[in-house]
Amino acid sequence: MLQKSPIGVSKMFLLGIFLLVSVCGSQAGSEKSLESFLVHELVPDILSHPPASLLAVSFPSGVDVLEGNELTIEEVEGLPLMNWGAEEGVCYTIIMCDADAPSRADPSGRSFLHWLVTNAQQDDVNSGDTLVDILNSHPGPGTGLHRYVFLVYRQAGKLTIEDSTPNATFEGRVNFSPDVFGAKYKLGDPIAGNFYQTQNYEE
Repeated sequence: MLQKSPIGVSKMFLLGIFLLVSVCGSQAGSEKSLESFLVHELVPDILSHPPASLLAVSFPSGVDVLEGNELTIEEVEGLPLMNWGAEEGVCYTIIMCDADAPSRADPSGRSFLHWLVTNAQQDDVNSGDTLVDILNSHPGPGTGLHRYVFLVYRQAGKLTIEDSTPNATFEGRVNFSPDVFGAKYKLGDPIAGNFYQTQNYEE
């Protein structure tokens, strides 16, 4: 009968410990990303449930969106790059909105829709159908910090949006609800999300 080498057993034991730590660490990171939506009160302000995972977002200026970090208006200009780990052949909806319109103290316009794309594939927003063109962040002077939120939803198939709203007009952007939109088109909860904060320091 062959006997297992003590060294071989030790290696297997260490490998098992390494895999366990790796899995636990991955889960902890995921939980942290979800917790930020609770800490910053995006749940329940604009969502019933936090996204399942963290969405990678960066702007042409070189800055990254990091779960509520404060960025300047100039840093968040342009079309952001995003990565949510898209599955082959699956379509996605991307939403960007301001949770604090016209201000967090008076959020009567919550949420204000800044961007809406459907049917995007392969982590490429340009591959989708842009229903509402992106409107970069420019909160009103003296309105304090605004939370700007990116959300990604997994579609069951290709979407056809026949409603006149939302649209790129002010009326078509104001009081947009990600939860209501998601429920209407059977998108479920967002699979990924991220957010930053910015404010207008002009007098």
